[in-house]
Amino acid sequence: MNVGEQLTGLTGVRAPDGSVVDLTFADGLIAAVQPSASPESGGWRVLPAAAEPHAHLDKALTADRVDTEQNDLPAAIAQWRDLAAGLDRADIYDRALRAVRRYVSQGITTIRSHVDLPGTGDPMRGVDALVQLREDLGDRVTLQLVALAGHQTPDPVVDEALARGIDILGGCPHLADSPATELNRLLDIAERTGAPIDLHADEQVPATDLDLEELAKQVIARGLTQPVTASHCVRLGSLSPERLAPVLELVAEAGIGIVTLPITNLYLQGREATHLVPRGLTAVRAILDAGIPLAAGGDNLRDPFNPVGRGDPFETTALLIAAGHLRPSEALTAVTTGAHAVLGLPSAGLTPGSPADLIVVPDADLGEVLAGWAGTRTVVHGGRVVSSTSVNTEALL
Repeated sequence: MNVGEQLTGLTGVRAPDGSVVDLTFADGLIAAVQPSASPESGGWRVLPAAAEPHAHLDKALTADRVDTEQNDLPAAIAQWRDLAAGLDRADIYDRALRAVRRYVSQGITTIRSHVDLPGTGDPMRGVDALVQLREDLGDRVTLQLVALAGHQTPDPVVDEALARGIDILGGCPHLADSPATELNRLLDIAERTGAPIDLHADEQVPATDLDLEELAKQVIARGLTQPVTASHCVRLGSLSPERLAPVLELVAEAGIGIVTLPITNLYLQGREATHLVPRGLTAVRAILDAGIPLAAGGDNLRDPFNPVGRGDPFETTALLIAAGHLRPSEALTAVTTGAHAVLGLPSAGLTPGSPADLIVVPDADLGEVLAGWAGTRTVVHGGRVVSSTSVNTEALL
């Protein structure tokens, strides 16, 4: 399989359920899935392609410009604010493109990226850079853009971002002096414009007032019909089962999807604790048990909020298994079909009619695949090979 090649199908590949199948592609979709003539695979396993449900392409790959040694969330925000003041459109575009290449090489064919509306200089420079990038990428990658409106961002600036091509309205109510007031402002804009919503919510461990609970109540009371997503939701992990259950009932009724971001929240949260340090994850098990759509992603990619991270969905699944105690199959769903569902995209499963978006890896059991040992991956988007990585290891053993 060569990069750029439009495939008509794949034969003798192992599906996620362990069966060996032949896949037929047509018009960028999976046209047919049939049992293979041979019960043995040809050495390859196919998985649904991943989606990154929460990225910050405008921030990506800036870790070398700041000191991230002991960053918590407030410190990272302050560092980014100072750094962003000196960034121009060309710088943002260049780093975002390099980040997208990294994501795609790891098996991600859809990226939802938040983009800041800075209060210094031209507030549209990040918007314009990423809208241009989306246009330049064409059909090679699916890119959704979210306007990350701060509590000091004027409404006309938010409106201008939406007018310039931003898809979704975002914000961080928990960072405002009055989170409830800021949430109401953002929902007023969403109600007026009809824009889908993706908010940073409850990105602190202490379980005080909950953005997510108020968001769910407002969505229900306002009768909002556009898709609504809440990202982070770290505070849920600190709630007792008795306090958590009614919150999740409201979230389910409101139809809100939740995005968990383990690597960045494990890095940022819990630094104030001297013992029994909290993990900084949302309540992933309870969310799944409540039937709420769950997506998982990496969030920041080598910037003040996370100095590491590979942009690798298998890194995210490993953390969900190790820190979130999910089963491997559940963790894989959170970065593939679950992520696509939260992003409002067609199912990415291996079923007729689904997009031909796949990760092709050397055949091994699911645990070994998610451990990422092989490194070798071919990535297919709409039936076309968009990336291929081959790893050859030699060792004197």
